[in-house]
Amino acid sequence: MAYAAERFITVVPEIETPGHVQAALAAYPELGVTGEQVQVWPRWGINKNVLNTEESTVTFFTNVLDEVLDLFPSTFIGVGGDECPRDQWVADPRTQERMEELDIAHEADVQTWFTRRLDDHLTKAGRRLFGWDEILEGDLAPGATVASWRGMAGAVAAAKRGHDVVACPDDRVYLDYRQSESLEEPIPVSIPLTVEDVYAFEPVPSELSPEEAKHILGGQANIWTEHMDSPRTVDYLAFPRLCAVAEALWGPAERDFAEFSARLDQHLSRLDAVGVEYRHADGPKPWQKRPGIPGRPASREERAAHIAELVENITAS
Repeated sequence: MAYAAERFITVVPEIETPGHVQAALAAYPELGVTGEQVQVWPRWGINKNVLNTEESTVTFFTNVLDEVLDLFPSTFIGVGGDECPRDQWVADPRTQERMEELDIAHEADVQTWFTRRLDDHLTKAGRRLFGWDEILEGDLAPGATVASWRGMAGAVAAAKRGHDVVACPDDRVYLDYRQSESLEEPIPVSIPLTVEDVYAFEPVPSELSPEEAKHILGGQANIWTEHMDSPRTVDYLAFPRLCAVAEALWGPAERDFAEFSARLDQHLSRLDAVGVEYRHADGPKPWQKRPGIPGRPASREERAAHIAELVENITAS
């Protein structure tokens, strides 16, 4: 923490709930819906196993958060909330019993109940809950902050409901996404995002009024490394797109990509000097190519249709 603080960086920790929890369930099976022993999840993607709704499970995670609070001085504490399947809650008699006890009518509201319990705990401790935009599908405490990753729908909905927002839309600033349509791109993921695409990122949605726009704290670029096999691969995917993100977020809204490109050409020599193995404008170098790996590419039309379906519950709120 001291290393970060000396560089004016605040580390925001995250304890994922109530999905993406297989590692916790491998150590503590009693936290899961089935109670069965599971292994640590060795793959990337969405795992079906989720937390159960017992009070003991809530207590376990509030205790974990208390330890996190002792370690991290950050005002914001992440609790995840993204990509939580509900199939186990639907099929589990005990969860259905708990829903009756808690007067919860729909499985979607089970996550809302769990998140609100953690939210209340953090608020009492003087901290603020930080979660992915799925947490908007239920009621939140006023201090909760939303990371809008499924496009900008979450940013608009959260700001209009009075919640602070960090804009990190995957279709603009997910740096693990492929950088061109070329078959030579390593492990092609989702839609292509070029340096110019990333440079055009604007974290404040135009749909917001000046008062609502005050809730946009800023933006962030995300890079998920589960399919990156080395630090140099991370370099290739992060740079020079990260340079474009930095200027987009720290510079004025009015930008000139041609002027930026000329300055970027000069900046690349600095990246060379410190050994950053960035992606060159003419495409990946031989070591960066992973031909024949299918990945999971998508077109912008496919992605837009998929995300529109995912955020339906947010936009209807």
